[in-house]
Parts: sequence; structure tokens; C-alpha cells
Amino acid sequence: MNKKDIAGIRKQFKLNNDLLKISEIFNVYIMKESSEIYHHQSLSFELLEEEQKELFMDNFKKVLSGQLDEKLFELKFQRDVENNSQLILHQGLLSNDTEEWKGHMLHLVEKMLKDKQYEMDIVVTFIRGEYMKPMKNTSDESEESERNTVYSHPFILCSMNKTQDPKKELLFDYIEKEFKYNIVVDPIINLKAPISGFLFPSITDNAADVNHVLYSAGKKNELNYHFIEEVLNAEEKMTAAQDKIVFEEIVKNVAGDQKINTSTLSNVYDEIHRVVEENEEEEIPKLDYKDVEKVLKSSGIEDVNSEKVETAFKTVTDDESYEFKANNIVPKYNSKSIKIETKLANISISPQDLRYVRQVHFSGKRYLMMEVEENTVIEGFEMIPEALFEKGKENTE
Repeated sequence: MNKKDIAGIRKQFKLNNDLLKISEIFNVYIMKESSEIYHHQSLSFELLEEEQKELFMDNFKKVLSGQLDEKLFELKFQRDVENNSQLILHQGLLSNDTEEWKGHMLHLVEKMLKDKQYEMDIVVTFIRGEYMKPMKNTSDESEESERNTVYSHPFILCSMNKTQDPKKELLFDYIEKEFKYNIVVDPIINLKAPISGFLFPSITDNAADVNHVLYSAGKKNELNYHFIEEVLNAEEKMTAAQDKIVFEEIVKNVAGDQKINTSTLSNVYDEIHRVVEENEEEEIPKLDYKDVEKVLKSSGIEDVNSEKVETAFKTVTDDESYEFKANNIVPKYNSKSIKIETKLANISISPQDLRYVRQVHFSGKRYLMMEVEENTVIEGFEMIPEALFEKGKENTE
């Protein structure tokens, strides 16, 4: 799924929407002490009160919110796995019997509980429904409404939510005219921040893909590998942050003892950005070791060759055929996404402006120097230019 596919289904989660039909909702309450199912309940979604529907709709939208490879991950199911979750989900999707559907979902919950101790009580919610996307008319002269012909996408969505103790509060009783302690013992289900979830099947270009599942992490770049591997039986996935770290390690490995200054680093980002722009027709431009070799050569890093780059790939990733998603490793050019960290201060600038930054040595000290086109303003005060370097004494790295 791409971000357009995800946004398309996410925006359908609203009340009174004829393009989304949720048939059943199944809630399972798990106790933290015993890691056992305390209670479960299945209902027709239409039987819920409007306020409950709205709470759940917001919760489901949160499961489908976030950036790909940061919070949302399209995962491929593993092959030849016993007690295969792909099959369980597919059977649940096709089942017309409520008890059979519940049985399949409870089977998944059992996998969630195996070898896992939760820190708080958990509520797992499953829904199955149908998302309908109108086809575009092939002819402007067609009188048929586009809503008369739709793509139909049956799906299962899972949302995992933690519980929290009710707040201790002091109330004032207007009738009795006295202060009272509010005693509430029922746990509160926090639907505002799902800790995990998934959508099955994956939907790409209006076609269901039962070989993939869309996994939702609770926090950005923090994957639950137990859930991915043992519950979903899916293959591991690199986050965007991990992809970037691996790329940086490969560059360092190839460069060896060479100093990489800001100009060279800026050139690397420029070259990758160029690859992205040249492959705009590709949904997800990727870089293999041959592409990385071209990028590093064009950026001014010396002694770059195929053998060095391929060896670096094997050393860092243990896979010479590994491919980077270009968007994961190049910072966004329209944002201040380059972080310059020092003990004194942290500075954020855009990638194309990195070439105007230098680290210099002067009088035995390091300085961060930034070329600017006009006087700097700090808290409304315009800074007066000062002469720092004497002619002939400047030494840059």
C-alpha cells in the first residue's frame, strides 16, 4: 500500500458513510496478571450507541495514521509457517458464520498471549467490514453515476488498546451541598492511543493483496517484533530510521579514513534527491549497491569502486542485494530536516543549505561557521557582523 491507498481507506472511517460498512465488532479483554482472556463480546456494529461508534471510528483512524516505514509498515507473510496467521485471517475474512469468525479471532489472541506478559490490561478489538471505492468513469459523457460501480474491499482491522486506572477526583454534590470522593473502580480503555494493530488484506491499486498485511506500530520507529513475527507470522521490516543508519554505515565503510565534509555530504543528498526526481514515475524509488556506487562517485568521495561498495553492503547488511528506499535516506528538501548537534546548541537546516555550513579550526578551537546572505536576527535583535579571522590564518576542515 502507498500513502494514497492508506489515506483513501482511513478517511472512510466516519459515521453515516455509505462507502464503509462494518458488520461486526469483537472485543476481547486480557488480564495482565494471568495473560488470560477475562471476557469477550461480539456485536453487530450497528447496535452500538452513536457515541460508542464515534469513539471506535476515531480509534480505527488512529490505527491507520502515520508515515509509511515510520509508523505503518506493509509486511509480507512468511512462508511455510505452522499455525499460519495469513490463513487464519483469510478464513476469518471469508467466514459467514459469527461463531466461526470469533473462533478465528480468538485463535489470533491466543498467539498474542503466548510467551508474552503485558504491563497492563489490554483490550483487543477486531472489526470486519467492507470498504467500497467508486470507479472513475472512463468517459466524461457517461451518464452513469460513478457510485453505481465500485471496487469492493472486504477487510479485517485489529486495534490493541491499553487500559488505565480511573482518576481519583473530588466532587461537589449540589443537592446535598457537600464534597464527595468520586469512587470509580472500572478501568478506562484508552482508545486515543492504540498500542498496535493491523489491516488485512493490504490494498494496492484497488486490488486486495492477501500476501501482505499493513501493520501499525504504537510509536514511530518502534516496532513490536514479537507481534510481527510470532503473531502475524510476517517478515521483519526496516524502519525509515534504521534504513538511514544502515546507509550512513555503508558510506563510512566505503569512505574509510576519508574526511567527509559538509560539501561532500550535501553532494550525496543532492545525488539521491536527483535519483528520486528522475524516478518520479516509480512509486518507491530504490537504491541498490550499483546506485549507491554512482551516488558516492558523483559526490566526490575518492577511490569508490564496485567491489568496495558491494563489500560494504555485505558487511553492514549481510545482503549485497539489499535496496534502500530513497525517501528513507534523503532528508525532505522542503523542510529543515538536517540536524546539526553540538553540546552548546542543536541547529536544523534544509539539506540544500548544508553546503553553507563549515566546521573550522581557529586558535586551537573548533567553530561552526555558517554562510548567510544577510544579517542574522536573534529574538528581534539584528546581529552586527564581526571580523573573526585574520587574513591567512583560516584553516577549514
